[in-house]
Amino acid sequence: MLRVETAGQIATLVISHAARRNAMTRAMWQALPGVLQKLPAATRCLIVRGEGDHFCAGGDISEYPSFRFEPSSLRAFHEDDVAPALEALLALDIPIIAMIAGHCTGGGLEIAACADIRIAGQGASFGAPIAKLGMPMAQRELAIVLRAAGEATVREMLLEAKVLNAAEMKARGFVQRVMPGGELEQEAHETAQRIAALSPQAARLNKQFFRQISDKHNRFTGIESARSAIESIVTDPYAYAASKEHVEGITAFLEKRTAQF
Repeated sequence: MLRVETAGQIATLVISHAARRNAMTRAMWQALPGVLQKLPAATRCLIVRGEGDHFCAGGDISEYPSFRFEPSSLRAFHEDDVAPALEALLALDIPIIAMIAGHCTGGGLEIAACADIRIAGQGASFGAPIAKLGMPMAQRELAIVLRAAGEATVREMLLEAKVLNAAEMKARGFVQRVMPGGELEQEAHETAQRIAALSPQAARLNKQFFRQISDKHNRFTGIESARSAIESIVTDPYAYAASKEHVEGITAFLEKRTAQF
């Protein structure tokens, strides 16, 4: 589930699915845009965090067999559920702080990539080892992560299934600050308070300018352009749905064994 906690001009979006390290269910992806629309009008900063010891360990893989093995339902998941949720975060004119503890992988990495400021605990880990599941990263999601994490890092994560620690991600520019575990929450809230004390108009306009400049100058000029560019090369980017490797990767994970590709 997703819930919002408010304290004055600061709101906190909590990703809560503790049994699966706060992995996002399909219902949670679907709910996210509506949750953001209902933020109090007085909100000047949004903290995004996970419940307990983890930020978000991606998608809830236990749900995957119900929709991932057929191209149209796979497309609907990525295009109608995940992408709109991420785009709603990107479109928010309120500064976003990602408070990252523990696992920040897959869909969690995508959510963190939508934040303006990323503050991580020393024990945080980052990656998208979905090649182990026989799947690529969907193109609209890939465009978002590329812009935030950089091509070299994302190639390592996707092609090598490499998982990086907080210090490595700070050195690569994805994370702005790394804090001892006990200081993470305090630093996130103090940062939010500093933002909330500043001009909300300036924050709103700066976020709009960031989007305009990013869309104009990035190699991938916006999510829609990224999708068009890739789909001009790949006839159907979701045609892999019923492939042996995709089915084997997810089945092996659920059966707690190593996939045989």
